[in-house]
Amino acid sequence: MTALLVMVFTAAAGDNLNSSPRDWSKRQLALAEALDLALQQNGAILKGKNDLEAAYGIVVQTRAIALPKVRIGGQFQAIAENAVDTPAGSTISFGTDKNWTTEIRLVQSIYEGGRINSALRSAKLTQEQALLQYQAVVADTLLAVRVNYYDILLAAQQIVVREASVNLLQRELDDQQRRFDAGTVPRFNVLRAEVAVANARPQLIRARNAERVAKNKLVDLLGYNLPRSVGEDVPVQLTDKLDAAPYEIDLSVAIGQALEKRPELGALRKAEALRAEGIVNASAGYKPSVQVFGGYGDRNSSFSSDLTTERHGWLAGAQLTWDVFDGLLTRGKVMEAKAVHSKSQTELADTTRRIELEVRTAYSDFIEAREVLESQKKVQEQAEESLRLAKARTDAGTGTQLDVLDAETALTEARTTQSLALRDYAVAVARLERAMGAMAAAPAQ
Repeated sequence: MTALLVMVFTAAAGDNLNSSPRDWSKRQLALAEALDLALQQNGAILKGKNDLEAAYGIVVQTRAIALPKVRIGGQFQAIAENAVDTPAGSTISFGTDKNWTTEIRLVQSIYEGGRINSALRSAKLTQEQALLQYQAVVADTLLAVRVNYYDILLAAQQIVVREASVNLLQRELDDQQRRFDAGTVPRFNVLRAEVAVANARPQLIRARNAERVAKNKLVDLLGYNLPRSVGEDVPVQLTDKLDAAPYEIDLSVAIGQALEKRPELGALRKAEALRAEGIVNASAGYKPSVQVFGGYGDRNSSFSSDLTTERHGWLAGAQLTWDVFDGLLTRGKVMEAKAVHSKSQTELADTTRRIELEVRTAYSDFIEAREVLESQKKVQEQAEESLRLAKARTDAGTGTQLDVLDAETALTEARTTQSLALRDYAVAVARLERAMGAMAAAPAQ
C-alpha cells in the first residue's frame, strides 16, 4: 500500500509553472510539461486522489472483521437496600447495594460463515478497483489536455493562414486601386477586391477568438488560478508543433489491447468479483458465528459493603451465535446479492461491447485523418503555383481578376485544410491510444 500511495501522490517531474502568472510570458510550455502539470494540479485528478484515499479507508474497514478486538468496559450500580436478596430468617445477603466491575477483553472471531476470508479478498479487490478508477480519471484528463493543446496549435496556424489571406487580398486590392487610378481597370475591380478583403476579415477574427478560448480552457485543465489582472489573451506559449509522425497498428491488435488494458474494464471486473463476494457475505447468515475471548476482570466483593474490597482475575471462553430462523432476512439478502452480481456481469459485458465499438470508431477516425492528410501533401504547393500563374496571366492580359481571386481563395482553403488535417490526425491518434488503454496501464496483479 505504501508503494501505491507513493505512486499516486508523486506527480511527474517538472518545474512548477504555477508559482507566478508573470512567469508564463517568460517560459514556453511543451506538451509533455502540460501533461505533467495536469497530473499535479488538475481538479479532476486531485478529486480522484481523494476518492482513492477514501477507498483505502474502506479497505481498512473491510479487513476489520479478520482482526481481533480489544474492549474495555466498566460499570457501577446502586440499588435500594431492600432490593438486595436475603434468605428468609438469615442475615446473610447475596450481594450488596452498590456494585462495580471493570474488564478488559480480547475477542477474536474464528468462524463467521465465510465472511473472514471473503473480507480479505474484498479488501484487495476494493484497493485494485479504486486504483483502476483513478487511472481512468487520469487517462480522460490527459486526453483532454492533449486535444486542447492541439486545438491551440490549430488556432495559431489558422491565424497565420487567415492573416496571410487578408494580406494577400489587401495587396490585390492595392494593386487594383493603383490600376484604377491609372485608368487601366474599371471601378468594379476595386469593389470586388474590397468585398474579398471584407469577407476574409471575419475568419481571422474567429481564428483569434478560437485561440483565446482554447488557451483559457487549457489553463483550466492545468489547474491554474488566473488572476484578474490577466486580460483576454492568456500568455501561454506552446513549443510543440502539429506534425504527422507515422503511427501504425492493426485493428484486431487495438481491440485486444483495449480489452486487456482499459482501466474501466478492469474496474468492472473487480466490481463483478466484489459482487460475488457479496453473495458469500449474504450466505453467511445461514451459518453460525464463533468467537473466542480472553481477558482480565476486576469487581467489588458481593459480600462486603466496602467498595474497596475487590476480586480480580483472568477470564477466557468461547461464544457461539446461530440464527436458526431470522424471519427470511438472510434469504432476502442472498436474493439481492445474486441479482446485483448478475447486473454487474451484464454491465461488464455491455461495457466490453461499448469499448470495442469505441476502438473501432476511433480506428476509423484515425484512418480517415491519415487519408485526408495524405491527400493534402501537395495541394498547398499546387495552390501556390496556381496563384502565381493566375497573376502572370492577368499581368499579361490573358487572365482576369476573378482568376486571381479564385486562386487566392483556393490557396487559403488549401492552407486551412492542411493545418486542420494535421490537428485531426494528432487528435485521432490520441483518441485511439485512449480507446486502447495506452494512457493508463493496469497495476501488477
